Amino acid sequence: MQGHIIKVYCSKCDTQLYRYWKAISGHLLKCYKDKILEDFTHSDLKCPKCGESFAREAVIHNRPANKIIQGKVFVKK
Repeated sequence: MQGHIIKVYCSKCDTQLYRYWKAISGHLLKCYKDKILEDFTHSDLKCPKCGESFAREAVIHNRPANKIIQGKVFVKK
């Protein structure tokens, strides 16, 4: 399986939110819950440091996912 691991950070305070398996390159629009390798948020979709909401729960292609709110996160490889 092709892809890579990325680290997802809060744009407001630079706190790491997830380690995530991303299958294709491009912008991070959603995080499928089964591809989240490490969750530092206690699964409440808020940054544990500043409390900023960064995603909303959704079902995309019949899979549970977190829909990322634009501008709330940034990604590093």
